[in-house]
Amino acid sequence: MIATHKGLKLKALSPIFWAPRPLEMSLRLLPNSGHPSLHLRRNCRLFYDLRPTNQQPPPPMEVEIKLRLPDSSSHHKLSHLLSSHHIKTHNQHNFFFDGPNAELSSNHAALRIRLYDEDSHCVLSLKAKPIISDGISRIEEEEEALEPSIGRACVEEPNRMLLMEESKILERVKEEYGVDGFVCLGGFKNERRVYEWKGLKLELDETIFEFGRNYEMECESEDAERDRDLLEGFMKENGIRYSYSQSSKFAIFRSGKLPPFS
Repeated sequence: MIATHKGLKLKALSPIFWAPRPLEMSLRLLPNSGHPSLHLRRNCRLFYDLRPTNQQPPPPMEVEIKLRLPDSSSHHKLSHLLSSHHIKTHNQHNFFFDGPNAELSSNHAALRIRLYDEDSHCVLSLKAKPIISDGISRIEEEEEALEPSIGRACVEEPNRMLLMEESKILERVKEEYGVDGFVCLGGFKNERRVYEWKGLKLELDETIFEFGRNYEMECESEDAERDRDLLEGFMKENGIRYSYSQSSKFAIFRSGKLPPFS
């Protein structure tokens, strides 16, 4: 049995019966049909366990440690200390998009196209509901690979994204946030050095905004408090100044200025 409720398709599972007295059942013919039908006496009640069949799972949650560095000398010192653990460096160019009426940013969401290493590859992502506290960032994040040429074309003509019907991210942007057009907000560049250290993947960033440079260490983690303490111990042991990041790179970009280091 399929029913609908508020636009959701509901499937009836095994029926559950309750009755104050033993059920009396009989077969009778439906009028003018000639087909038998199960007849239940009115003393019983019939319940169905109705659950949505098309409900989408929640987006994955990205949990990261974010430690901010005060200047280029601290960045250089940390890079030198980790040099034996270096595995790769990425040059990223990040572009951000919104609806014409700020439908995304007004709901604490950010749509981004990130191009890597002279357009060698490209990723479309949607981030939403950010929380950052005590150096730990938690945010919903969805990602999809994108052809670099398509990514560049969307930067030049943002409304091309309206034609990308196979993208689950853009489908969500249109349906959940009501976006019916796109504008490019601009962006920034980022050099990311990646290290493998004590079972963790560390990302050392130098972010280049039009109004200045920001330095930060990031680390995705399944046990953020434990790994934050491990990283803080390493920083203190080597005399590297740091503070807990208070804002995302996107928030800094939108503010138009570097936050004070504290």
